[in-house]
Amino acid sequence: MRRSVALQQQTRDSIEEELAARIRIHQQRIARLKIARARTAAAGAPPQPLVMLAHGDSWFDYPLSGNSLSLEDTDVIAHLRTMGNLNPIILNVSHYSDSSTDEMSWPKQRLMIDALQDPANWMATGQPDAILFSGGGNDVAGDQFCIYLNSAPAASSLNLERFELALDGVEASYLDLLAFRDHYAPDVPVFAHCYDFAIPNGRHPDCVGPWLKPSFDFNGWHNLAENTATVQQVLTLFKEMLAALAQDASKNFNLIDTQGVLVPDDWANELHPFPSGFGKIAGRFVNALREKFPSRI
Repeated sequence: MRRSVALQQQTRDSIEEELAARIRIHQQRIARLKIARARTAAAGAPPQPLVMLAHGDSWFDYPLSGNSLSLEDTDVIAHLRTMGNLNPIILNVSHYSDSSTDEMSWPKQRLMIDALQDPANWMATGQPDAILFSGGGNDVAGDQFCIYLNSAPAASSLNLERFELALDGVEASYLDLLAFRDHYAPDVPVFAHCYDFAIPNGRHPDCVGPWLKPSFDFNGWHNLAENTATVQQVLTLFKEMLAALAQDASKNFNLIDTQGVLVPDDWANELHPFPSGFGKIAGRFVNALREKFPSRI
């Protein structure tokens, strides 16, 4: 028990150290940008690259390359930083494996408050141009996925009533995010994605997973094509929930449609694409940001 507690504390310390390092690097980039813009101000400064805050799960913070260890970041944010006519500057406070409720827990909100209120993180406006968010997948995927499945035989593998209750919890996290934004970063748009159609084939890295196939197996569902259709149904319902939020203009919430972007060969495992697949998703972010901020990305 004591060893377990010690390991948990070590993990927390490691996460905090990594985030502190990210913030230092981000602030160095902002300082250089401020100096560069001050030097060119008299001659008419060129368009300023976007400066954004990213908060999310493994799609924003993937520590692997496919299913292998990597010395470089391969996730959506890593690709986005290198894309566009003007590469955006992104303070990334994401952490892999977080659920949306983890992301909106008070310690994570405290982290975002500190980041938003530190002027060294932002340009003259004192706040990010946009907030990028990735959340909801880990609320459902994992050993707990069996909760949302009927036992075979049944008319459908998905227990819609139970899954919609879980979806309500995810929606609550998004609503809390928007309320948080209204309080601490008024008028800053939020951009979120809806993942893509995962394939529950049991593929996973050695260090974690699988997340979907064991629950299907446990409940007696063994047809991959049918199980893939069930996962597509789950993700379509997730997208519809987010789309309903985005339809309310007062929420200043932008849903980036990322479903149907990836092909089967893009997937490294049940939940994550290879680096090239993350790059395709990042391309959708570029397009959405370019619509909102012409000439700045």
